[in-house]
Amino acid sequence: MIAKHLEYGQQAEQQALDFLQSRGLRLQERNFRCKTGEIDLVMRDAGTLVFVEVRFRQSNDFGRALETVTASKQRKLLATANRYIQMKRIDSACRFDIVALNGSGSTPMEWIKNAIQIAW
Repeated sequence: MIAKHLEYGQQAEQQALDFLQSRGLRLQERNFRCKTGEIDLVMRDAGTLVFVEVRFRQSNDFGRALETVTASKQRKLLATANRYIQMKRIDSACRFDIVALNGSGSTPMEWIKNAIQIAW
């Protein structure tokens, strides 16, 4: 049996995937993992490779989902994306998007394109 918080996370990830696909993005890989971390979704938006971080908060009592992408989390995402690019020998434009799902309160879903600036 899967823990409830993991189940919620999987459901949020699927919602984000469905949403992004309805906007024309194509799935390349799900849950890419390496020693530096994990990237929830790797997608294509025309010629751009898009690394997507999905964040979910069941309640806004302790802040919105988007607020959980800290500087430390951003560094891990950048390192993991760099590893993905090296392993897959990617030579195309890249960007980082965040899809934040909020269980209650503010906007239920926020899609932030280019949420993390790349400096490599």
